[in-house]
Amino acid sequence: MPTPQRKKLVAGNWKMHGSRAMADKLVRDIVEDLPDGTDVLVFPPDVYLAGMVDRYGDRGLGLGAQNLSEHHVQGAFTGEISGAMLYDVGARWVLTGHSERRQYQHESDELVAKKFDSARQAGLTPILCVGETKEEHEAGQAEAVIARQLGAVLEHNSIEVFREAVIAYEPVWAIGTGLTATPEKAQKIHAFIRSQLAKKDVNISLLTRVIYGGSVKPANAAELFAQPDVDGGLIGGAALVASDFLDICAAARR
Repeated sequence: MPTPQRKKLVAGNWKMHGSRAMADKLVRDIVEDLPDGTDVLVFPPDVYLAGMVDRYGDRGLGLGAQNLSEHHVQGAFTGEISGAMLYDVGARWVLTGHSERRQYQHESDELVAKKFDSARQAGLTPILCVGETKEEHEAGQAEAVIARQLGAVLEHNSIEVFREAVIAYEPVWAIGTGLTATPEKAQKIHAFIRSQLAKKDVNISLLTRVIYGGSVKPANAAELFAQPDVDGGLIGGAALVASDFLDICAAARR
């Protein structure tokens, strides 16, 4: 079966950075030089999300949330934000299972799977983050960890959900450390992720976009994105500088 062309996707995750003024300037600078031929998304803190949608939602930039509640019905869940609420203010994407939430908020594979399902029920496209810690990496457990994380979502959902969903491989040991998986290592893990999907449906495994996150910079983006199973990037620190982020987006077009 021939491998289909998968449109590259570059997503900028701002984490807990910035102010309203900073967010506005950053998005304005991005949309003024937005490249064609690539899906470009930004994930600002939720308090800035509605404003970004109002001002820039029609400028070709996708906007998403960094997290959502696993509860998809209204109720007494103080402090939580549902997928329906995020959709209502204009978000169309959401991160699920980001390594920092797994680490600092102790989100389990089971909880991530529920959030993934809640995102879909709300009409949001989930980006499922998977990846191993430094200790797991050094112990040669990367594939086992990723298979477990991915398997938890597949237990709750059919393989069909990955016709629309995106998977982000983010090696925890490479996030914010300056360390980056070599293009060859990234390709190996991305191919493994695709092989896990292929066990359920080969066609869907070929269609699903698998993006890389872990100290992606303008200097290494093109080589990473050139790998056959790397379909773009989930960008952290470099997404906070418009020129760097746009250079990374441009690399996705090559």
